[in-house]
Amino acid sequence: MSLRPHPVESIPEETFRVAHAAFPKGNNSIMAIRDHLPQVFSDEDFEGLYPRLGQPGYSPWRLILVCIFQFMENLSDRQAAQAVSSRIDCLEQNGT
Repeated sequence: MSLRPHPVESIPEETFRVAHAAFPKGNNSIMAIRDHLPQVFSDEDFEGLYPRLGQPGYSPWRLILVCIFQFMENLSDRQAAQAVSSRIDCLEQNGT
């Protein structure tokens, strides 16, 4: 797999609204991590770990989020995969 760097993507407006409705005080560690990740990591930091040729792999920032959440919640790989598809609180937009 190769790397096609791109920044942390913005969150759809409806997803952002639902996340804020679920956590009106914004006191959710997962949302805070998602907000600060772009200030700590960028895809370009990981370019040397990916081959130049091949299908694009998942962006490192997505993999980092999944690993952090998996560790925080003590989930197995299978549980983490299921959580990724069902969690909305990790989708927070910084400053909005």
